[in-house]
Amino acid sequence: MVPIMTRAAVYTLSLLLLLLCTLHSRDVVNAAHSSQPNIIFILADDLGWSDVGWRNPFMPTPTLDKMATEGMILNQSYVQQTCSPSRAALMSGRYPYHIGFQHETVSANHVFHLPNDQLIMPEALKKLGYATHMVGKWHLGFCNWRYTPTYRGFQSFYGYYNAAEDYYTHIQKHGYDFRDDDQVDKSAVGHYSTNLFTDRAIRIINDHNTSQPLFLYLAYQAVHEPLQVPQWYLDQHCSSIVDNDRKIKCGMVAALDEGVKNVTDTLKQRGLMDNTFIIFSSDNGGPVRAAASNYPLRGSKITIWEGGTRAAAFVYAPSLLQKTNSSYEELIHITDWYPTLVEAAGGGSSVANIDGVSQWKNLLSGGSGPRHEFLYNMDEVTNSSALRQGRFKLVQGYPGNPNGWFVTPELEKLVNATTDEIHNGRGHSPPYQLFNLNRDPEERNDILDSHQDVFQQMKARLDSYRPSLLPSKTTDRVHAADPSNFNGNWSPGWC
Repeated sequence: MVPIMTRAAVYTLSLLLLLLCTLHSRDVVNAAHSSQPNIIFILADDLGWSDVGWRNPFMPTPTLDKMATEGMILNQSYVQQTCSPSRAALMSGRYPYHIGFQHETVSANHVFHLPNDQLIMPEALKKLGYATHMVGKWHLGFCNWRYTPTYRGFQSFYGYYNAAEDYYTHIQKHGYDFRDDDQVDKSAVGHYSTNLFTDRAIRIINDHNTSQPLFLYLAYQAVHEPLQVPQWYLDQHCSSIVDNDRKIKCGMVAALDEGVKNVTDTLKQRGLMDNTFIIFSSDNGGPVRAAASNYPLRGSKITIWEGGTRAAAFVYAPSLLQKTNSSYEELIHITDWYPTLVEAAGGGSSVANIDGVSQWKNLLSGGSGPRHEFLYNMDEVTNSSALRQGRFKLVQGYPGNPNGWFVTPELEKLVNATTDEIHNGRGHSPPYQLFNLNRDPEERNDILDSHQDVFQQMKARLDSYRPSLLPSKTTDRVHAADPSNFNGNWSPGWC
């Protein structure tokens, strides 16, 4: 005869079953989170193609070199020609010409901003369960609080809204620009921004609740102008470089490398590295007039030559990548990171209404990529554009200056070359130029005349993009933005 359970026994059994179910549910959630990699996106500002040690032995980047060579170097990773367009493309997954960001960067007293008509990357990752944090440079508009990082998917923001500010005083033009979330942070005064941003990234990692996946967007100010760095980095790492501006740039690169080392060391100390996917990239080519090097690529920041648009970049995830110590020769565009990271986070391989395509599975396997074509830019103000299809690049109109091939002093003997600058103004560029980048990555030989069939096909394809162009959001300066209206600070609240 089966004994009848007492009411107390039934109650005890119920509690045990409830506890088991709760533990099981928690395990399921934790298992789901553990399958989502932590994502660290490190964006360097104005870092040139040859401002890294794996391409230039004079650049002191042992940490970045080790991560690049042990991970996967992205040899055909493309960005936009300047800061705001690249950041807009990264956050939205859309070509800048589709959102009005194709012509210029966002100035401090400009009204225009990253459109808020659809989810951007941090918002999408937050919906997928990620803790989302941003450290560094925003540069996507701030005239209204709704357009600032903590209103666009980031749970925390530590950094600045503008560009080109002093690394120590954090003054941009005549206003102070440094925030901790939405509060002006004057404690940053006198401290070098590269170190400030590294320290905050370390704090975020140390404070992170590991039951939740982490997305950290670390957008360093380095190595953008002004050329400033603590003397220690020059003495320790750059004594062999004679040119003064180039020596300071070297020191700024060394400080950036040290910052990345300290961040990755923290990930290792917390046991997070095995399930972390790190992307490192420049936001555009280096400005050769500010001691950057893109050699042997042609051109500079602000141009649609390769030197302005091909980024020094790699991914690092030893426990996730199937092919480490390798390079990825497939085309990848900055718009691709949004869908790539959404797929990595378990959100599927496609995102609606964007131009990017997910490269997640291809990066993990090292296999052939999904992208055959991308648009460098389409600017109706300068009447210029460029299209890549496979090995061919078609340039329409004026690609921009600085033009030519610029060799920094320390590289001249190493590469046995000197600067070869071409002086051509807006009226002196051919209507179209065609290059085979597999054979001619330096863009020295225009093959348009001998490849008329390729030219005609690519011209038709380029023209097919034009109807979807949204006019550039260039605006007049707005006096209401002046820091004098906000106690000397650049601040939202004037549009």
